Amino acid sequence: MALTNVQVKNLRPRTKPYKVSDFDGLHVLINPGDSKLWRFKYRIMGKERLLSIGAWPEVSLLQAGTVREDARAKLALGVDPSGYR
Repeated sequence: MALTNVQVKNLRPRTKPYKVSDFDGLHVLINPGDSKLWRFKYRIMGKERLLSIGAWPEVSLLQAGTVREDARAKLALGVDPSGYR
């Protein structure tokens, strides 16, 4: 299920960190201190990697989606997006 800006805005912190997924590996991590962080999870050469994109609202849902698509394009070429940065 795709996230919307309203859904991200309404996410509330809990006692432990939790994730809410968008799709294609993009998710937002909600920490107990009320920070919301965009992350992109992917696999390259059989290893799971995590690309940190930024904090919401400084990085919007649209911007996070654009970074995800750029990272997926690099993965298609066999380039590690984390190493590329």
